Amino acid sequence: MGSDLDLVDWERLTPEELGAACQQAIDACDAGVGAIVRLAPGERTYANTMLALEDATEPVALASGAYAFLAYVSADDSLRVAAREWDERLDRYLVGLAFREDLYEAVRQFAESDEAQALTGEDARYLAFELRDYRRNGFGLPREQRERVRQLMDELAVIGIQFRNNIDDYEDGIEVTREQLAGMPEAWVERLRTVERDGVVYYRVSLDYPEIQPFMANCPDSELRRQLFEKDQRKGGRQNVELLERALRLRQEAAELLGYASWADYRTETRMAGTRQAVEEFLADLRAKVAVKAERDLAEMRAFAKERTGSDRVEIWDWRYWHNEQLKSRYAFDDFEVAQYFPLDAVVDGLFAVYQQVLGVRFAENTTAPRWHPEVRAFDISDAEGGPPFARFYMDLFPRPNKYGHAAAFTLRRGRRLRDGSYQKPVSAIVANFTKPSATQPSLLRHSEVVTFFHEFGHIMHQTLTRAERARFSGTQTERDFVEAPSQMLEHWCWEPEVLASFSRHWQTGEPLPRHLVDAMVAAKNLNSGIMAARQIFFATLDLRYHSPGFDGDSTRLVEELHPITGFPYTPGTHFQSGFGHLFGYDAGYYGYLWSHVFGDDMYTLFEAAGPLSAEVGRRYRRTILERGGSVDGQVLVREFLGREPSNEAFLRGLGLT
Repeated sequence: MGSDLDLVDWERLTPEELGAACQQAIDACDAGVGAIVRLAPGERTYANTMLALEDATEPVALASGAYAFLAYVSADDSLRVAAREWDERLDRYLVGLAFREDLYEAVRQFAESDEAQALTGEDARYLAFELRDYRRNGFGLPREQRERVRQLMDELAVIGIQFRNNIDDYEDGIEVTREQLAGMPEAWVERLRTVERDGVVYYRVSLDYPEIQPFMANCPDSELRRQLFEKDQRKGGRQNVELLERALRLRQEAAELLGYASWADYRTETRMAGTRQAVEEFLADLRAKVAVKAERDLAEMRAFAKERTGSDRVEIWDWRYWHNEQLKSRYAFDDFEVAQYFPLDAVVDGLFAVYQQVLGVRFAENTTAPRWHPEVRAFDISDAEGGPPFARFYMDLFPRPNKYGHAAAFTLRRGRRLRDGSYQKPVSAIVANFTKPSATQPSLLRHSEVVTFFHEFGHIMHQTLTRAERARFSGTQTERDFVEAPSQMLEHWCWEPEVLASFSRHWQTGEPLPRHLVDAMVAAKNLNSGIMAARQIFFATLDLRYHSPGFDGDSTRLVEELHPITGFPYTPGTHFQSGFGHLFGYDAGYYGYLWSHVFGDDMYTLFEAAGPLSAEVGRRYRRTILERGGSVDGQVLVREFLGREPSNEAFLRGLGLT
C-alpha cells in the first residue's frame, strides 16, 4: 500500500489478522488512556488530556471503520463472522471507556483549570461535550446505579448488532412462474434466481429492494403482492421482536436511572429538537397538515382503481402498484421506461459532474487502491483548482448474499487536525444495492434509485469534505436530527430538468431523457405525496412512542394501534418493527428524517434563486455546512447559510400542501 489514503489490504486480509489489528487498537487505546490518568492534577493541559484522549481513541475508531466495517460488506463468510465479533467487542470496549472513573476524573480535573476556562471555539465545545457525555452516562450518580447504567449500555450495544445482523441475514421471498411475471421487463426477470420442480421453472422474488420494489409497483396480481408484502413485514423474524422489546425495556430503565422520564427525553436532549414534547408537537402538526392530502390521494387512487377493475378496494400492498399505474396513465410516466435512460455509468458520470461543479472538487478513480470486493471502486478527491488528494471514497453498489441490505454511507476514517498541524485525510464508503448488470444490458436505475444515490453521496461529501478540527465533530458527527438535512437538500438536483438532461442517456441509443418524460416526472412529483409522507409520520411516531412514557412493552400492539396513520389497516400476523433497522441508531430519532427535511428544503431555496448548479452558492454551502461538520449547532449552520431564520414553507410546498 503506497498512499496515505490506503487503510487496509482487504484483499489479503485474514480473520486472524483482522482480530489482531482490532486487539492492537484496543491495546493502543489502553496505553494512551493509561498515560492520561497517571498525570497529576496540576500537570493537566489541553494537549496532554483532551488531545491525548482523541489520539488514544483514534485507533479504535479506525479499527471500527476499516476492519469491523467488513461485517456489512465482506463476501467471505469467515471474515464477515470475525468482523461481526469485533464490531460487537469494539462497541462494548467504547462503552466501557465512557464509564471509566479514572478517565472521567482526569477530564474533570482539567475542566477546573485556568486553561480550560480560557478555551474557545471547537476546543471549548469538545470539552463541554465530553463533560455532557459523562453526566449523561451517570457520573454524579451513586456507583451502584452508574454500574447498572453501564451494564445496560453494554447489553444494548450487543442487542443492536444482533438485530441488524438478523435483518441482513434474513432470507425470504416468493416463487412464481414466468406467466405470473407478465408485465415485468425481461431484463429484470432474467436477473432473478430460478429453481426447477417437476419440470416447471420457478422464479424467486426476494426481499432485496432491487427485486421487491419493482415487483410491488408493477405486478398486476394483488394476491402475489400481498404474499410478498407480508413476508417483508416479517423481516428479521420473531427473534427481532423479542430483541427489540428487551432493548426498549433496557433503554427505559437506563433513562430512569439517569433522571429522565423516558429514553425519548434522554435522546432528544442533545438534538436540535431539544425535548420530546417538541418532537411530539412537530409530528402532530405535520400529521394534521398531511392528513388532508393523504385522504385526497387515497380517494383519487380508489377512484382510479375502480375505473380499471370495478372495485375501489386498495390495500396497503396495492398502493405502490396503483401509484405506478396512475403515473403511466395520467402522466405518461413509466418507471421502467425512464430507467432505460439511467444506466449506472451515466448516473455516476452525471452525479460526479454535478458535485464537482457545485462543490469545487475533482474525483479521480484510483484503480490500484485496496478494496474488499472486485466490484468496489475507489476515487480520490482533490480541489478543483489542483493539489494532492485530501480524501477518498469507495463505491460498493451491487447486492450480494449477506451484504448490508440498504443504502448508506460509512465513515472508514475520520478527518481531524493532527498534532503536527497536518490534517488526517478522511475515507468513506457508499454502500448500496442497485440492480447488477446482466449479459444483455447494464445496470439501470429507476429514478427513485437515482434520488437515493444523490442522497447517500451527499453524506459521502459531508464526511470527506470535513475540515472540523476535532474528530468529535468530523463530517456527519452533527445532531442526529440535522444529519440528513445536507443530503436531503442535494436530492433536489434529481428533479431539475437541466440537471437530468445533463447526464441521462438511453443505454442503447444514447439519446437524453426526452423532455416530455422529464416534465411528466416533475409534474408527478407530488402524486400521492400525502400517502408517502403519512408513512414517514407513522414510522417516526411509532419510534417516538416506543421510547416515550406510557409504552406497555408490546411492540406489535403499538404498530396495530398507530397503523391508521398510514391510511391503511394493520395486516394481522405481521411485525414490521422486526425489520425496522433504524430502531437501533435512530432510536427515538427517526423523526429526524422529517425534521431535517424541513431544513434541507429551505436551504435549497438559495439554489432555486441562483440556479441549481450555482458554483457560488455551492462553494458557500461547502464552507458553511459541509466543512464545519458538527463543530457548530445545526440551527446556527442553517441560519448562517440562509442569512435568515429557517422556514417550513419550502417543505410544505414540496409536498404540494401550499
